[in-house]
Amino acid sequence: MLLPLPEGSWWDWTVLGYDGSRLTLAAGHDVTYHHGLEVVFTDTLYVRCPMDFADPAFREPTPEERAEVTRLVGDEPPVLVAFEADAGRTAPSSCLIAAEDWAVRQGRFSRRGSADVR
Repeated sequence: MLLPLPEGSWWDWTVLGYDGSRLTLAAGHDVTYHHGLEVVFTDTLYVRCPMDFADPAFREPTPEERAEVTRLVGDEPPVLVAFEADAGRTAPSSCLIAAEDWAVRQGRFSRRGSADVR
């Protein structure tokens, strides 16, 4: 699925938290001190994503990626997000996230977790 994001400067991304079930990605023009977007995946089934990345190009998962995840988790998940991103390597990183659900939160979030959510 293509990840529908609100308009904004979502260039810089980081994994804000991951407890094995809930994955929270933070995005903004610079996420060092604060960020304006959080994408929260719940009941994650598969995660292939660097801790920090930039300029993701979200796309539909390929048939091979769908087959890989289905083979690993037993069934095609309700949410399957694929993207290429700059992770500081010579070539873009190919990323894949499978989960039961997801949500987008927009606001002004500090790195300490407080938020003024819109």
